[in-house]
Amino acid sequence: MNVTDPIGDMLTRIRNAQQRGKSTVVSPSSRLRERVLEVLQAEGYIRGYSVTQQGNNQAELQVELKYFDGEPGIREIKRVSKPGRRVYASVQELPTIFNGLGVAIMSTSKGVMSDSEAREQNVGGEVLCTVF
Repeated sequence: MNVTDPIGDMLTRIRNAQQRGKSTVVSPSSRLRERVLEVLQAEGYIRGYSVTQQGNNQAELQVELKYFDGEPGIREIKRVSKPGRRVYASVQELPTIFNGLGVAIMSTSKGVMSDSEAREQNVGGEVLCTVF
């Protein structure tokens, strides 16, 4: 199946799995998806992820979701920059999500990172998604 927005597809899979109370979710693998999951894991929104090889030489990401007292660790996850409309932000324009309680995941020239990391490294870039 050909997907035009792989990041959006992965975020939707995570959102749907958490609504159903699943402990894990599977998504096709790519480097960008792995980097986004690394940021989610570092910020404490997911337990972790692992890369598994399928028989047809295709890799899959198995994401372990996190729950607190039965509530999902991710309350809201939204795709900001889409294939039809890219959204870029300089260091001064970086968004703050819920007064700093949430995270914006950025794709910068120094790699994929959270908005707070981008401020520390003084780089702007494409705003991939926001998480709260």
